[in-house]
Amino acid sequence: MKVEEWIAELADVERELSVRLANAQDVSQVEDVRVWALGRKAGRVTSLMRRLRDLAPEDRPRAGDAVNSAKVRIERALDGPIVGSGNRQPTLPAIDVTLPGRRPPRGSLHPLTQVRRRIEEIFVGLGFRIEQGPEIEDEHHNFEALNTPADHPARDMQDTFYLSGHFLLRTQTSPVQIRLMETSRPPIRAIMPGRVFRRDSDATHSPMFHQVEGLLVDSGVTMAHLKGALMSFLTAFFGEGTRARFRPSFFPFTEPSAEVDIACVLCMGAGCRVCKGSGWLEVLGCGMVDPEVFRAVGYDPESVTGYAFGMGIERLTMLRYAIDDMRLLFENDHRFLEQF
Repeated sequence: MKVEEWIAELADVERELSVRLANAQDVSQVEDVRVWALGRKAGRVTSLMRRLRDLAPEDRPRAGDAVNSAKVRIERALDGPIVGSGNRQPTLPAIDVTLPGRRPPRGSLHPLTQVRRRIEEIFVGLGFRIEQGPEIEDEHHNFEALNTPADHPARDMQDTFYLSGHFLLRTQTSPVQIRLMETSRPPIRAIMPGRVFRRDSDATHSPMFHQVEGLLVDSGVTMAHLKGALMSFLTAFFGEGTRARFRPSFFPFTEPSAEVDIACVLCMGAGCRVCKGSGWLEVLGCGMVDPEVFRAVGYDPESVTGYAFGMGIERLTMLRYAIDDMRLLFENDHRFLEQF
C-alpha cells in the first residue's frame, strides 16, 4: 500500500467526522462519533494506525506525523460546541443553577489526634501549659536524671532503641520534665505530650506510641493535690460518675508511686473479657516526685515538692472507643478511621 493512499483515507475520515458532528443532536451522539473515529477496537483512525505496518519502512514516519496531527484536530473537534442540523439547539443535560454547590469531601482528625487534643484541653483548663522536647535523647535526661541507674531493667537493649554514642529514642516523655526543670524555677505546672519508642509490638503494644506526662512543682504540694487533679481529669474525659482507685506501685522517679484504675468502661465494673473479670482497667501511673530527681536538676527537695503522672494516648483511645487491637490505629484503613 502506498503512503499517499493511506493519507487519503485519513483525510476521508476527517471529512466524514465533520459531517457526523454537524448532524449530532446531543452529547450522547457526539460520544458515538468519538467511538466511530477513535474507538480502541473498531475506530477508523485506530484501524488506520494498525495498517502502518503495511507501509514501506521509509514511509512510516510521514504517515505517523499525519495521523498524530489528525488525532489532534479530531479531538479538538469532538471537544468543541455541539451544533445540530437545521439550526436546532441540541439537547444538553439540564443544569439547575438553584441547587446548592457540592462541597469537596473533607477528611477528619485521626482518633489519636482527637484524644490528644481532648487531654490537652482538659489539663489546660486545670492551669497546665503544654511543653515539647526532642525525640532523640541522651541517657542522662532519659534515665539518669530520672533516678534510673545503669543496671535498671528499663535500660536493657530489649526495651530501648539505642543510637550511636549515648543517644537513644526516648522511651517516655519524662525527659521533657527534666529539661523544663533545668531551665525553669518553681512553680511549674505543665504537661508533655509526644511520641515515644520502645522495642515492643503486639495487639496492645506498638514500637512507636504516644504519651502525655504531667508535672507540678511548688511548695506544699501533696498526694491529695495529685488525686484531685487526676480525678478532675478522669471525670472530664470519661464522664460524670467515673469510679477510680489508686493502687500502690513503684516508679524510679516518684515516691510514693501509684497506678490508677477506673471501673471498666464496658461492663461498668461487673467483670468482662476486657477487664479480665476484675471490673477495673489501668489507665495511668503517678506519684510524688522523688527527691533524687529534684537534686539532679538543682532543686532543694526540702523547700519544694511536686507530683508527676503519665498516660498512654493509645490506651485511652482504645478505652474511649472500645478498640481491642492497637494496630488498627496505625494501619490507615479508611473503613476504620471513618467511624470517628
